[in-house]
Amino acid sequence: MSDIVLYTIIILTSIGAIAAIILFFVAQKFKVFEDPRIDEVEEALPSANCGGCGFPGCRAFAEACAKASTLDGLFCPPGGSDVMKNVAGILGLAAEEKEPQVAVLRCNGTSANRKNTSTYDGAENCTIAANLFGGETDCTYGCLGLGECVDACGFDAMYMDTDTGLPVVIEDLCTACGACVETCPKDLFELRNKGKKSKRVFVSCMNADKGAASKKACDVACIGCSKCLKECKYEAITIANNKAYIDYNKCVLCRACVAACPTGAIHELNFPARRVKPKPAAKKATAEAQDKAKSTAKPKATKAIEDTKKDAKVAVAVDAKEDAKSNAKAEPKSEVKPEVKPEVKAETKVEAKVENKIERTDKEQNSEA
Repeated sequence: MSDIVLYTIIILTSIGAIAAIILFFVAQKFKVFEDPRIDEVEEALPSANCGGCGFPGCRAFAEACAKASTLDGLFCPPGGSDVMKNVAGILGLAAEEKEPQVAVLRCNGTSANRKNTSTYDGAENCTIAANLFGGETDCTYGCLGLGECVDACGFDAMYMDTDTGLPVVIEDLCTACGACVETCPKDLFELRNKGKKSKRVFVSCMNADKGAASKKACDVACIGCSKCLKECKYEAITIANNKAYIDYNKCVLCRACVAACPTGAIHELNFPARRVKPKPAAKKATAEAQDKAKSTAKPKATKAIEDTKKDAKVAVAVDAKEDAKSNAKAEPKSEVKPEVKPEVKAETKVEAKVENKIERTDKEQNSEA
């Protein structure tokens, strides 16, 4: 019995050893070499697996970077330029610089701007609803408001505004992965450069109907009037399919188009408040009021000056009479001689005071005017 057990152990051990040797040689023969830099690149990536780079995940993107001879066309939106610089350093390649981007909703069809003409009662999914009907309003190009883009965002950078019925992008959390762009069945999202100090100007409308029809469907729709095109001096605006588009690569953020838009379809974000300039009618009214005040003030000032002169002359005459009486009492009648010089001096002093008072009055009236 012991011999059987011993032989069994020896045979099984031999078979295992021979199988291991065979498997070793087979593995060496069919060994697949993997670039060790792939693991290093994957560690440098944010591991978001969002698909914004165009690959199924960060591992696939790392493999593509390791195999590529140049990083042109390869970019990780969540990581940005800093992550791509690290990847380029690992692979010994040069990474292209890209401006940071953010997702922008090109629709301003709030419940206040668009009137509901129907009611949807079905699956709460934008793709399904878009395949069934155009929307609850007359605008068939606008947001359906069912929040599929919010569900697609893996970074909690979006939420639905209950007041407007539209999704809102949280700029600080948005990584420009493009998930909302790919998800929206109406193609309302666009990735645009954040711009200097996060300032952006864009047309928030995708309605392709003619002016009258689009304006009837939405109060803030783009009507394709070309006024913004005429105002832009940098050739940043184009008109196609009855709607305007602003090229963020050419736009210098002058905001001339914003003021020219008659419907308010062009949005400006993160700009300081504009200074309110008085209208021409208000300016004219102000000028007329100032002229009226001046014309009213001048007769009053002239009258005041004349009254002051009369009072001064009367005061001079009274003072002269009193001086003459006092001199007559103090001296004998034979020796009393009229002296004109002191009176002239007194009158001259009083007149000088009067003139000074008149000058001050003129200055005060001019300052009030």
